[in-house]
Amino acid sequence: MIKPSQGPCLGIVGFLLLFSSSTYAQTYRVLLTNDDGIESPLLAALKVELQALPGVEVTVSAPHENQSGSSQSIAGGAFIVDRIYRDETLFGYAVHGKPADAVRFGLTMLGNGNDFDLVVSGINRGSNVGDVSHGSGTVGAAMTAQFHGVPSIAVSQALEDVNTVASAKFAARLVQKYQREGAPRGVVLSINIPSGDLKGVQVRPMGDSLLSGLYELQSESGNSSTYERRLLIVQSTDSTTDTYSYQDGYITITPLKFDWTDYDFISEVESWNLQLN
Repeated sequence: MIKPSQGPCLGIVGFLLLFSSSTYAQTYRVLLTNDDGIESPLLAALKVELQALPGVEVTVSAPHENQSGSSQSIAGGAFIVDRIYRDETLFGYAVHGKPADAVRFGLTMLGNGNDFDLVVSGINRGSNVGDVSHGSGTVGAAMTAQFHGVPSIAVSQALEDVNTVASAKFAARLVQKYQREGAPRGVVLSINIPSGDLKGVQVRPMGDSLLSGLYELQSESGNSSTYERRLLIVQSTDSTTDTYSYQDGYITITPLKFDWTDYDFISEVESWNLQLN
């Protein structure tokens, strides 16, 4: 399992060479999803690279339209699933729901009697470093896989000036490593790829916020007011975090856990001696 490190970064070439191997499982089953919707060209680019891996079988189950910011929410009730064809070949399944719905449907209904080995969520258009991850549908989909006991990876990249094919190839190398060595249980690897020339790869803990929002009044009518949220980029000042490294031009990898419990604080709350009466 990759652990956060404060040491020197790994060069991209060296990082990828660590994952090269000619030994693969006979069939490695990957469920591919996202939160930008099944029509996202970034999803298609990642599918191409994953399908090119020897022994890898890719099934797509993604929301029918953009569901960014959904975290792990679910639509609830009945939902529609469309089969999507491209060039007369089945591309994947479009779930009329949230990213978490797409993952749940994929894992429970598309296995054909065989469990998936890995869920890959992405490539998301927009980074998910720092506490943005909590609201991310991309990360939420990967967390949903963990809830079902399936290892997962979340992949996100900057909005502009990014080589999507290179991002997809980088993610595919991680899938190769998992295919060869086995994937860690209970851990989501969140990958974030910045814009511009890349300096390397750094493994960092979740950091400070990348985005700050404020609301601007747009109109008023009777008892109702309409506000629009405007997002601002925040420059990180903590060099130990994924946000700082990402803004400094490094691909960041952050291991995330499903369990949000603050174990260090449990004894403190117990010391309050809270009673019913």
